[in-house]
Amino acid sequence: MRYVFLILIIVFLTLIGIFAVQNLQSVTVAFLGLQLTAPLAILIALVYLLGMATGGSLISFLRYSIHKATASPRVRSVTPEPKVIDHAP
Repeated sequence: MRYVFLILIIVFLTLIGIFAVQNLQSVTVAFLGLQLTAPLAILIALVYLLGMATGGSLISFLRYSIHKATASPRVRSVTPEPKVIDHAP
């Protein structure tokens, strides 16, 4: 089974390499007055990595929020304050 996964990874990386070599023409992306000119394959990789980072953060935040919203409230053990007896006249 290990060899099957190794072969799949090699095939996947080969396809990515072929894609990158065939898409070396430069493209310009503009957003809010900023421009970035880079090869198409690099821009696709950057967008993919940015999506992984933001998507992972969003999923983590949602899981945390749902967990906090659905968790039963903690019951604090309340210890009574000691009574202070003042013997002043």
